[in-house]
Amino acid sequence: MWVRGGASLLHDIEHALLDFITSTYDAIGWPGVIVMMAIESAAIPLPSEFIMPVAGWKLIEAKGLGWEWILLAGLFGAIGNTIGSWVAYYVGMYGGRPMAEKYGKYILVSRHDLDLADRFFARWGNWAVFASRLLPVVRTFISVPAGISRMPIWQFTVYTFIGAFIWSVGLAYGGYKLGENYDDLRAWMRPADYPIAAIILALVAWYVYRHIKRAWWEPEPERVSGAVPPEGT
Repeated sequence: MWVRGGASLLHDIEHALLDFITSTYDAIGWPGVIVMMAIESAAIPLPSEFIMPVAGWKLIEAKGLGWEWILLAGLFGAIGNTIGSWVAYYVGMYGGRPMAEKYGKYILVSRHDLDLADRFFARWGNWAVFASRLLPVVRTFISVPAGISRMPIWQFTVYTFIGAFIWSVGLAYGGYKLGENYDDLRAWMRPADYPIAAIILALVAWYVYRHIKRAWWEPEPERVSGAVPPEGT
């Protein structure tokens, strides 16, 4: 019963998203791609996995336009993605690290996590940002740690745009080819939603336990004995 209820709820959410995105395209057309992709990239849950395929379907295939318009869809998607990512990046840059150090334990973020993010972006920042734009979920939230780690903004912008362009083109092409068969595809894929959800829940439980332990129970590293005290003390 719970499984059937969950499936019904998921189906209703999907159709509500499709109706909203379709209505947006009917109202403002191509600018809707930029606006909605910017919203998605600012860590607001409006999935690009719906935005771009519907663009390929409603703005290209349904209007009888050629495949070359898919590149335009990718361009608009990448522009919107970059704009939204700038917002999240600067939130991380100007408020992220100080606030995370002070209040991080309340959202399961320890100083160890922040230091690890700094080292990660120092070594892999460019490729991490690029690769994340090709991954569901991760792509939405990568901008904040990039800002916290103060990754150079021009590098962040270039790799964000390139990765987002590839992602947007791929999704728009899928919508262009599938068109009105989207519902049939989702019906075929839906049985896989449950094992995927179970795996995600297990990973979330492990993440929460690990970060509660680190943020609340493990003491912060002590200052090295004999270290030079801060100036003025």
